Amino acid sequence: MARGGQELKLLGTWASPFVLRAQLALSFKGLSFENVEEDLRSKSDLLLTSNPVHKTVPVLIHNGKSICESLIIVQYLDEAFSGAGAGPAILPADPYERAIARFWVAFIEDKMLATWHKVFMAKTDEEKAEWMKQTLAAVGILEGGLKVCSKGGSFFGGDNVGYIDIVLGAAVPWVHATEALSGARLFDAAKVPLLAAWLESFGALNEAKAVMTDVDRLVELAKMKRAEAVAAGAELIP
Repeated sequence: MARGGQELKLLGTWASPFVLRAQLALSFKGLSFENVEEDLRSKSDLLLTSNPVHKTVPVLIHNGKSICESLIIVQYLDEAFSGAGAGPAILPADPYERAIARFWVAFIEDKMLATWHKVFMAKTDEEKAEWMKQTLAAVGILEGGLKVCSKGGSFFGGDNVGYIDIVLGAAVPWVHATEALSGARLFDAAKVPLLAAWLESFGALNEAKAVMTDVDRLVELAKMKRAEAVAAGAELIP
């Protein structure tokens, strides 16, 4: 139960970075919530009725009302729980700075995470190398964004965690899992020192640690998925 008797329930799956965005927002706002683990292979009636359009997670249920899509949930929590005693603001109060935060979130979504996802979907080594090259180029640009947005602080929000930090922070477990699996370092301190420092600073925060996905569990999941893909491919060979 959230403060003031307001009920918050989050429908999600443990490995989803999109669900983690909502969990991080809830944690940094200091809100207690019920975490409901969904099996997307056998979706619950609650999920299907709460998100009849996309039928996927995350879904936040606040006092019986459903809010869908991770970015919308993060912004909703910031607006619904604002003012004195409501936890720190996620988005800046200044309209210009708020627009800049949304710009960099869109960049992370469209230019970094989208290409990084394609690395794992690539069918050839050449495709994988090309998508990784584009991902690292986006990371380099994001390094510049952090330098400007942080204003000398440790986070995109300056001295405090903000909207960009939460969105990028949800990828932190997968950044570590990817390095453990393949040795690929997305935030290499030699190339993007600010992002490398940010990675450590964000992960060390109590609010992040309270909800952060276990990296070892992610590694085991990735290995299992890889083995299933190999087995499925072998079955197709006559």
